[in-house]
Amino acid sequence: MEALKQIANVAGYSGLYRILKPGRAGVIVESLDDKKAKTMMGPTARVSVLNDISIYVDDDSDEKSVSLGDVLLTVREKYNDKLPTDTKGSNEEMADFMASVVPTYDRDRVRTADIKKLISWYTILSQHAPEVFEVATEEPVESEEIEATEPPVAEENKESKTEKA
Repeated sequence: MEALKQIANVAGYSGLYRILKPGRAGVIVESLDDKKAKTMMGPTARVSVLNDISIYVDDDSDEKSVSLGDVLLTVREKYNDKLPTDTKGSNEEMADFMASVVPTYDRDRVRTADIKKLISWYTILSQHAPEVFEVATEEPVESEEIEATEPPVAEENKESKTEKA
């Protein structure tokens, strides 16, 4: 999910933001809503890029977390736009929702507030940045189809030197 590299959460501000231009004096962001308001976030602002966020899991694998992108794709596959709960749901509903998406999530380290953020972010991304959920398919270039029509440059030079002599 390459598109998550351009989407961020800013501590102290509600919603999500598209990163427009990072710089030494901060970063220019645009809100992911109908207003599309542009704001300059200073160097002290805590900007978290969604691509760098993950959810703790409690299983025997070497990985101790699952990337947010994978979780968002799982939510999309399982529920599409009809989530079984919203950010105002009870703690039990939140826990059930999270368990349905990531069955091995760490119940001690993933708080209800984190699940509410996930639901809120998913809703915002679905409405204002649906391109995030598109899976990029890369087609490998087949080397057999590429043919050289001209001899390499080094061989050309050798042939032209022998003709001149």
